[in-house]
Amino acid sequence: MFKDSSLNSIDIRLFQKQDAEQIARLFHQTVREVNINDYSTNQVKAWAPDDVNFRNWVSVCSEKFTYVADDKGIIAGFGELESDGHIDCFYCNKDYQRMGVGKKIYYAIEAKAYQLGIHRLYTEASITAKPFFLRMGFSIIKKQQVECRGESFINYAMKKDITA
Repeated sequence: MFKDSSLNSIDIRLFQKQDAEQIARLFHQTVREVNINDYSTNQVKAWAPDDVNFRNWVSVCSEKFTYVADDKGIIAGFGELESDGHIDCFYCNKDYQRMGVGKKIYYAIEAKAYQLGIHRLYTEASITAKPFFLRMGFSIIKKQQVECRGESFINYAMKKDITA
C-alpha cells in the first residue's frame, strides 16, 4: 500500500471507542513484527499475547489522553498520555515506521501536557523505541530489567522536562 510521505492525509485526534479493535491489532502486530528485531520470540509473545484483546482497550484508552494517527480510517499509530505526564503505550503501525507519524503523535501529547500544566514527561521505552524518544529530547534515567508474563525484558526509564 502506498503511503503519502508528506503525511498530509493523517489526522491526529483523540481515541474513539470504535478505534479499539484497530488499536489492539496495531499493538499486537507492531510488537510481533517490529519489536521482534530487539527482543526474543518468547519475550514478544509475553508482551503481546496470542489473545489480541488481552487488554480492555476501550476502557484503558478512554481513561487516558490517547491520541491516534488516522490515515483516512487506517490507524497509523497511537500514544497514551496519563495526567501525571506518563506516556504509556506508544506504537506506530509497521507500514508507517520512520515516516513522521510518531513525531506527530508525540507533538500532540506534548501540547496536551502543556495545556494540563505538566512539566515533565516520562516513559519506559523499549530497546526499539529508545532512539525515537532520544530524538524527541528525552534523556535516559536508567536501563532496567522488567518482568511481563514470566519473561524478563530490558527497557529504559526516560524523562523530558518541558516548559512553555
